Amino acid sequence: MKNENNAPIEETTVKNKVAIVTGGSSGIGLEAAKALSAAGCQVYEFSRKDIEFKDIAHMSVDVTDEKAVIKAVKTIIEIEGKIDILVNCAGFGISGAIEFTSIKSAQKQMDVNFLGMCRCTKAVLGYMREARSGRIVNISSIAGPIPIPFQAFYSASKTAVMDYTCALANEVRPFGITCCAVLPGDTRTGFTAAREKSIDGDLEYGGRIEKSVKVMEKDEANGTDPKVTGGLIAKVALKKNVKPYYSVGFKNQFFYVVMKLLPIRLANWILYQIYGK
Repeated sequence: MKNENNAPIEETTVKNKVAIVTGGSSGIGLEAAKALSAAGCQVYEFSRKDIEFKDIAHMSVDVTDEKAVIKAVKTIIEIEGKIDILVNCAGFGISGAIEFTSIKSAQKQMDVNFLGMCRCTKAVLGYMREARSGRIVNISSIAGPIPIPFQAFYSASKTAVMDYTCALANEVRPFGITCCAVLPGDTRTGFTAAREKSIDGDLEYGGRIEKSVKVMEKDEANGTDPKVTGGLIAKVALKKNVKPYYSVGFKNQFFYVVMKLLPIRLANWILYQIYGK
């Protein structure tokens, strides 16, 4: 069996699997939802946008609204009787200097990227535990293990996703529930245009804030096709066994390994040369 990107998907009992994909109305989330649907899953997509897609059931859910999340999950249980897969993909980015970023903006970043994931996971865990099975795939970012200057709160939110995922995996291991995180890098999606950018303090910082974000946006414009990332997410969601983290593409895998192996002082200096100088 193959997904729409022609990447092989393991023959488990794919048909009749029920999957939830948050942030599934566009970008990586939409491509993951399509790939899961093409593999034979019944896919429910959570997003704030009322957009319908063939063979994907849309549910208008804001992941920052705990009551809405719980209600949507209960509705799916009433219809399907189970939830096999949860892909936590909802997220956005902010950029700006730490000194000039409001706490309100930072809280919003964490509320969507990290706590939104927590709300959805919490809503499905009881059902998965009773079923003694389930797969949770959390979308982090290569910006988690590689903290980007002037995008500190985005990087922090994605690091939190990674730590949470590993802790959760060990908590639910005895119940047959498996968890992992996927770490995309630069990807050509609407994420770039949707980034909430602030250049407050750019004069004081010598123009480095705007310059850093432009470097990132150029990398994203030339980044990975979201279909590739979405296909990998679907493949991981349907694997029999998973490892804790998956990075997307050779370039990201290389940088992830190199940044882990280098002394932290040298690694951070390299990041300064690329994004901070």
